Amino acid sequence: MFNLFNQLEPTAWLILSLILGISVGSFLNVVIYRIPIMMENQWAEELNLAQNQTPQVQEPFNLLRPRSHCRACQKKLALLDLIPLVSFALNRGRCGYCQTQMSWQYPLIEALTGIVFVTLATLFPPSMLTLAWMGFCATLIALAVIDFNTFLLPDQLTLPLLWAGLLFHLLFGELPLEQAVLGAASGYLILWFVFQLFKLLTQKEGMGYGDFKLLAAIGAWLGINNVLSVLFIAAFIGLAFGLTHQYLKKATVHAPFPFGPSLVIAAFVHVFGFNSFSLLLTP
Repeated sequence: MFNLFNQLEPTAWLILSLILGISVGSFLNVVIYRIPIMMENQWAEELNLAQNQTPQVQEPFNLLRPRSHCRACQKKLALLDLIPLVSFALNRGRCGYCQTQMSWQYPLIEALTGIVFVTLATLFPPSMLTLAWMGFCATLIALAVIDFNTFLLPDQLTLPLLWAGLLFHLLFGELPLEQAVLGAASGYLILWFVFQLFKLLTQKEGMGYGDFKLLAAIGAWLGINNVLSVLFIAAFIGLAFGLTHQYLKKATVHAPFPFGPSLVIAAFVHVFGFNSFSLLLTP
């Protein structure tokens, strides 16, 4: 595989990255839709057990089962239907079987993931290291959309992302491992301290523990030296988002809004912005 990477021409590398990004984006749509439902099913099962109730027998529901289908007509999707960018264009934004309007989220997630992967391919040469960064960014996309839709940051994604970051630096040596470990620890503890201080002053909870774990995962990948810059950028993005949300929704000042997307955008700004800048300075 390493020899195959070395033999890739720049144009072929960009095309391969685009195809990979679109394919991963298609899977992210499954992750974004199904993981919150899987969490709700697990909570319901745990509640039944706590109340000594017999859990209801349900059909398997995970990332693989049941097969992808139209939620309106229940028709199982063909292979071409699993590529929303293609099926959305061919069917003019509607289900090819029942003509129900499709959500714009599906093609947008595919397009976004494709753009992110191609951008990474322009910053980094073909390598396993680049594929690792692609995996990091893809997971962040899924987390941002899930949090935006549901106010949830699932442990099923944040914790593996954290451990993957530590393993990444252990294997590839992008950063000294101690910087990655301290990045993860500081990312969690900084937001935990802010949470506790806010709760002490207002008797309210300002954010969820999922935000702590997400910043810890970002810290594990970007290192301790970049945790504060990510948080600083995310705070400004979150403030702008909160004010915009308040204006558009005519919500109150205390109306909740998800902080995860701001952290993800800040991480992207760091990965793309700072890496692009350093790339320009490289002789």
